[in-house]
Amino acid sequence: MAKLNLSVAISGRGSNLKALIEACADPGFPAKIGLVISNKASASGLRFANDAGIPNLIFDHKAYNNRADFDRNMTGAMEKSGTDLVCLAGFMRLLSDEFCDHWRDRLINIHPSLLPSFKGLDVQQAAIDAGVRFSGCTVHYVRKEMDTGPIIAQAAVPVLSDDTAASLAARILIEEHKLYPHAVRLIADGRVTIDNERAVISDHNGPINALQNPE
Repeated sequence: MAKLNLSVAISGRGSNLKALIEACADPGFPAKIGLVISNKASASGLRFANDAGIPNLIFDHKAYNNRADFDRNMTGAMEKSGTDLVCLAGFMRLLSDEFCDHWRDRLINIHPSLLPSFKGLDVQQAAIDAGVRFSGCTVHYVRKEMDTGPIIAQAAVPVLSDDTAASLAARILIEEHKLYPHAVRLIADGRVTIDNERAVISDHNGPINALQNPE
């Protein structure tokens, strides 16, 4: 069976790209990365693509007159590489409606909160300010509205009494690196279907034990 062909889009350090590259290095993993795209030539995560021998392209958003032209050029490159699934991994650009429609149900993102709570930026501080006892990360299909779309998988971490935004973000990032490859595997294995804007996972055996914080 052919492996799912991924395009990964980044803007910065690329730690989730690195996690996906490491997962794809396993011969048994059902996906491969065919292309990495960044909107910034300075994105440090591009070194992971170069080190792994993965083709990568720079689309400087400042060189385009509008978002639609920028997105069309990305789509063209992704289609040329035979992309089956687009993975946003710290890609800090809002996408056009046209792009989201074109890649509908073939475009996923990872967000550092338990959606639908705490959309947008600075979400760790927002979680601390709200006094929630758990935060985490979410892999979801992308829709036109920011940080919306069917949720594929989530991982939760406790929010500690002495947490700062940085310490909470670091704890969540560890889980992101596990969750993103897991979500890609679920999709590549054909276990994810979308029913009435809800991602349904076949053969799903989730945890049954409750978590409590504080204990």
